[in-house]
This record gives sequence, structure tokens and C-alpha cells, in this order.
Amino acid sequence: MKMRLAEIAKALQVESAEEWADVVVTSVSFDTRSLKPGALFVPLKGEHDGHDYIQNAISRGAVATLWEEGHENGPTDFPKITVTDSLAALQQLAKYYLHKINPKVVAVTGSNGKTTTKDMIAAILGTQFNVKKTHDNFNNYIGVPITVLAMEPNTEVLVVEMGMDHFGELDGLSHLVEPDIAVITMIGEAHIEFFGTRDKIADAKMEITHGLKEDGVFIYNGDEPLLTQRAKELSQETITFGNQDSDDFRGLNIVGNENKTSFRVSKWPDENFVIPMIGSYNVNNALAALSVGDYFRISVKVMLKALSSFALTKNRTEWVKGSQNERILSDVYNSNPTAAKLVLKAFSQAETSGKRIVVLGDMLQLGTRSKEMHAGLAEAIDPEKITSLYLCGDEMEELKASLASKFSSAQLHWYRADQKEQLVAALQAEIEPEDLVLLKGSHGIHLEKVLAALV
Repeated sequence: MKMRLAEIAKALQVESAEEWADVVVTSVSFDTRSLKPGALFVPLKGEHDGHDYIQNAISRGAVATLWEEGHENGPTDFPKITVTDSLAALQQLAKYYLHKINPKVVAVTGSNGKTTTKDMIAAILGTQFNVKKTHDNFNNYIGVPITVLAMEPNTEVLVVEMGMDHFGELDGLSHLVEPDIAVITMIGEAHIEFFGTRDKIADAKMEITHGLKEDGVFIYNGDEPLLTQRAKELSQETITFGNQDSDDFRGLNIVGNENKTSFRVSKWPDENFVIPMIGSYNVNNALAALSVGDYFRISVKVMLKALSSFALTKNRTEWVKGSQNERILSDVYNSNPTAAKLVLKAFSQAETSGKRIVVLGDMLQLGTRSKEMHAGLAEAIDPEKITSLYLCGDEMEELKASLASKFSSAQLHWYRADQKEQLVAALQAEIEPEDLVLLKGSHGIHLEKVLAALV
């Protein structure tokens, strides 16, 4: 982006000092640790108050700041725009900038697969358009406006990931970006602590369509009755993907190994698609991306090539080589029962001459059914295919109890969340060069520390 401070003040409908009108802003940041020279600093109130870090922002090259009314110790002799609410101003500025650049907007959400699907869509559309996609996990009420404001002026398509854990979040984000295409990958149990039932999760996910343009399209998993039922209430065009004959894009002849998964699509049965990742469950994510690509009239051959080498966001089902030459399947950004069972199934089928070792961390935000859902993972763990299990976190103690009759005490290990050093030491003592290791857990358990130690 590139905007003068006068234009930013006008977009926010507030006054700014005339002597600062020509100050040029080239980025927007709320975090002084990643702030770049030329940035507008937006101090937000959370666990810490961003206003306390204004001097850090200035020293790192910020050229202006928003400043909430009522905050003392504001910078003097430094360009600032006074607003009533910094977060609301950030979102308002993002909406203004989005309308100014006016790209097509593809919004993606879902209990599982939204990041992978976002990456696939961006790869496909990037073959013919200037595309900006959500970076890392910038998918909430702060991250989405930051993503919007990071667009280059020549951006033609914005692919924005949207996460949520409460009602109303996707409603606000959808009205912010007003998508041309809204995609829901699936409905699972993620955040069921806040919603109680999958039915209510489906209601919350459908909020992504609240800002969908009248001539927009809704693309969703047609195998999910909760979505099919709700999609009937929309006036916009709908497109489905999945595994049923009724789906517009159906996966066929799915074959996979630990490095790739190949499949065909009902619409183009003669073409063999390949994605560079493990798990037949990722075919649905690819089908969602192909649905978007087809809507943009991108040729099948071009989409086939794009999917074969797309860039996946870090820590999402990523193979990493460990220090003992073992291969580690890292999926440590998030976890829920559906996602864990799917990746366990795929991992159990991966070929190896060594052992398959599984490390599972707590699945968070499952509410009153958490113990039941952790114990329920036992059905996805086959002692004929998994040699050892290392469980981490209070809730995983339930899974240990469920697996006690399947695995010996030498195979089954449990650690508290604060015992990662002991967990790592035990893993390092067992792992051999030909082994495969799976790491899967919610981000709050921080299995990425285990990954770092093994690598």
C-alpha cells in the first residue's frame, strides 16, 4: 500500500494536522516486533496496551500512528491521527482500501482445511492473476484487515482465510471484505466448547455468506447435510464438492502415499491430479480450490500444474527431516477430533521400514465433551501400525486410559504440558533413522517446541 496521511484521515472521517498531511505510509502494523520502516502503527489493547509501545514503533521506523482518545503520554511532534477506537479504525481503513483496490475476493473458512484450501486457491489463481493471500494465521478480526492493507495496488484477487470461535466473528469479517466467492471446507468439532453442537457450528460458519455479494457464489462441501440444508436459503449461486454423485466436483480414484496424493475429478475424468501432500482428506480441499479456479475460467491443465507444486503454509501437514534422519510429519498448528483422526489414518498408511511413532497434544476448546473426544481418538490408533505413542497434556490422559488395553506400558507414554523436556528426551532415546514420527496438537500445547528439539 501507499497512502498519504491526509487520505487515511479522510478514510477514517477524522481530522489530522495539516503539517503531516503529506506523510506517506507504506504499510500498517500493530506489532512493533515486525514493524517495517514507513509503517502506520496501530496500537491495540489486549493482554498489553499497544499505546505503551509507541517509542518502540518510532525507533523501528514508524512514520505515523493512530491514537485512541483518552490515552495519555501520546507522542509529541510525531504524526498521529486521533480515533475513538483503534481496532474499529483499523477495520474501517481496511474496508476503504479494499474498495479502492477493488480486487475479486475469495473468502475461505471451515473447521479443517481452510489454510490448505487457501494456499491451493492462491496457487491456482496466481497462474493468471496478481493474488494476495492471508499470511500465516492472520485470519481473525485483526489479521484480516492487516491482510487487506498488505495488498499491492495491482492486486486482482484477494484470497482471505477466516477463522472464528464465537458467533458474530465471521459475520463481521464477511461484511468487511464482501466476498465474491465464499468457501466452507467442512464442519467439524473445532471450538465446540463455545457452540455446544455441530449444528450451531454450521450456523456460525454460514456467517461467511452474510457479506457475500448478490451476484457471488457459495462453494461448500456437499457431503455435509448441515451445509446443504442451509445453502438452500441463499439466493446466490451454489457449487458443491465432495464424494457424492450429486456433487458438482467429485473426487475419483484417490491414491496416495506419504509424499503425494493423486486423484481424478468427475468433471474432468481423463485428467490425473496430484497434490504434494499426504492424506486423501486433502482431496476435498483440492476440489474446493478447483471449483474456484473453474469459476475463474482457468484451464484444467494450468490448474493441474499449479496444484502439483503449490506452497503450503508452515506446520500444516509438513514433512520435516529430524536430526537422526527420521521423517517427521509436522501438523502442530491446530487440532480437533476430525483433523486428528484423518491425519492418524493417513500416517498409519505411510510406508516405512522403521517404526511409526505418534506424538499427540491436547485438542483445545472442546468444552464439556473434551474428555470423551480425547478418549475417542483410540478408534483411529491401530497397534498393528503404530509402535509407540507419546501423549502430552491433561486431556490426553483420557486417551492413555482408552489405549491401555491396546498398548503396553513400554509403548504408551503420557506427559504433562510442562514436561516437554522429558518428552523430547524419551523420543530421542527411541527414534531411529528409518522411523516416521507424527506430531499433532493444538497450538496452545506448543508441540512446535518438540519439533524444534527433534530437528
